[in-house]
Amino acid sequence: MRELRFDNRFVRELPGDPVSGRHVRQVHGACHSRVEPTPVRAPRLLAWAPEVAELLGLDATDVLDPRFAEVFGGNALLPGMEPYAACYGGHQFGNWAGQLGDGRAITLGEALNPQGQRWELQLKGAGPTPYSRMADGRAVLRSSIREFICSEAMHHLGVPTTRALCLVATGEQVVRDMFYDGHPRPEPGAVVCRVAPSFIRFGNFEIFASRGEEALLQQLIDFTIDRDFPELVEAEADPVVRRLRWFEEVCRRTAVLMAHWMRVGFVHGVMNTDNMSILGMTIDYGPYGWIDDFDPDWTPNTTDAGGRRYRFGHQPRIAQWNLWQLANAVYPVIQQVEPLERALAMYADVHEAENRRMTQQKLGLETWREGEGGEEGEDGALVAELHRILQAGEMDMTLFFRRLAELDVAQPDPVHVDELFGEVFYEEARRNEVAAAFQAWLARYAARLREEGVPAALRKARMDAVNPLYVPRNYLAQQAIDRAEQGDASGVVELLEVLRGPYAEQPGREAFAARRPDWARHKAGCSMLSCSS
Repeated sequence: MRELRFDNRFVRELPGDPVSGRHVRQVHGACHSRVEPTPVRAPRLLAWAPEVAELLGLDATDVLDPRFAEVFGGNALLPGMEPYAACYGGHQFGNWAGQLGDGRAITLGEALNPQGQRWELQLKGAGPTPYSRMADGRAVLRSSIREFICSEAMHHLGVPTTRALCLVATGEQVVRDMFYDGHPRPEPGAVVCRVAPSFIRFGNFEIFASRGEEALLQQLIDFTIDRDFPELVEAEADPVVRRLRWFEEVCRRTAVLMAHWMRVGFVHGVMNTDNMSILGMTIDYGPYGWIDDFDPDWTPNTTDAGGRRYRFGHQPRIAQWNLWQLANAVYPVIQQVEPLERALAMYADVHEAENRRMTQQKLGLETWREGEGGEEGEDGALVAELHRILQAGEMDMTLFFRRLAELDVAQPDPVHVDELFGEVFYEEARRNEVAAAFQAWLARYAARLREEGVPAALRKARMDAVNPLYVPRNYLAQQAIDRAEQGDASGVVELLEVLRGPYAEQPGREAFAARRPDWARHKAGCSMLSCSS
């Protein structure tokens, strides 16, 4: 750890808060406030991700050193670390919320690894900051485990994401009202070390636009381009054109990210603009959820249960809405409406193309048959009918696509179908309701594949490479949480190990690929969650 080298450009090149201390305040004219983590009673390493340690140039010797838990639990700093909390605002559930900021996340610094790559190290649950409002700056073990596991699972699924280096127990209790129902209780606390090239969000720009601090807004835009989008600096000398290219790139990356979320069945749960990464990465794993039975209207967030703004099928539209807010924020610097509108339209085009490409791969199709004159087309209609059947039949999304790769397209007879897809359905009655339509769809799909003539083994290999077998289902995470709260973190380690290889069958680990059990349908933490963490 002593060899970690820090180059903290964010605090070095951008203006900071002239006021010191952790007391809550409105911070004007500054991108960050200097604040150190609040020490905890007994930091203890529970789990760590070897691949992330390697990114930083660390190995098992470093991680197992007692000082590691001290540093990444918030009790000590390494030479070169300059901890701070960032200032940003955001739209929450469609409404402007004003100043938000890092209320419990503290960035330790920007580490440069031996390859020269820049990685911000951020502790979530590290104690109060000037942006904590009425909160204590801490995080509970259950939400920390969920963030640690899902960050790494998403990476191994091939989804752009922030990473997680380690999970550290604090030895302290944190009081939380899990369901906001007036029954708070003490829970074990923890700290996650999040890792990303940048934690800048849409809200970092929104706060300065909302306050009319245009000079600072321009400084932040240019800093972000220079540090996090160096390819744009090399390609475009004109700063105005460069800023437009940057916004276009943010739109493009966000569109690709949304297609990935839909591909694997991930539901973020709280897509506020302060939870949108400028790099097009998944960021801030709060009340997220994983689609078990296919349902475009499902949201994992109890706070969102009424309006379902952030439901699974609505995520691509919300991302575009959030990009509109970012466009409004950067307009005072860019001062050109039409290019911004073209970029936002491009978002829709890129998402449609990426979603179509990924859907084509999931179905094992060599080509995609388009319609004419804006018509849906043969394959678009095929997918629309499939989605209707999956939802009406309450079918497990992950298991369905894995089983589909095994379909004998030469003879998709009812007996074969029953054996292949029997475990995909959650309710027998719903299964019977769609039986005829499902059989008809499979016959139509099989005929489509026969026309392409791809060998069965090759098609299966291709489909298995994009359709995961192991995903961090909510109930699996909750089982690991239940054990960890009793002092046994081995469930976290085991689940992480499984999720490091989501596309390949792992003999002996079949239980991790099973559909959600009935007992988990409405169990706390296995279905919907609150923002309380």
